[in-house]
Amino acid sequence: MTDVVRARSSLTMDERTQTSNLMHILRLEYIGAESDAEQHIPGLIAYLECNHARGVSVVSGQTVPTEHGGVIVATGVSRHEIELISRTAPCVSSGVGRYTVTTFERGRTSATAAH
Repeated sequence: MTDVVRARSSLTMDERTQTSNLMHILRLEYIGAESDAEQHIPGLIAYLECNHARGVSVVSGQTVPTEHGGVIVATGVSRHEIELISRTAPCVSSGVGRYTVTTFERGRTSATAAH
């Protein structure tokens, strides 16, 4: 059983309901040069596709300029779970990047973002 599955299964129904209103902004920052991360990009793409398919990642993309890293907006999991998930990103597990996580509770949503 993975750490994420273990963390999810240990939540009470109340805690699971509360996570549905949480959103997380994950900011990937390369620790070294962007070129150090290049070999991990195929794995990072697979990581992103998996988390999008699971419904955890809502939107993701590279920063502009790209040497700064990337950003993911995630939902449906607790702060603890998203921290566990972020540690499995190839750039992080290989030591060439790190995520900063900002968690917030959804307030207002525009009609355009609601779709």
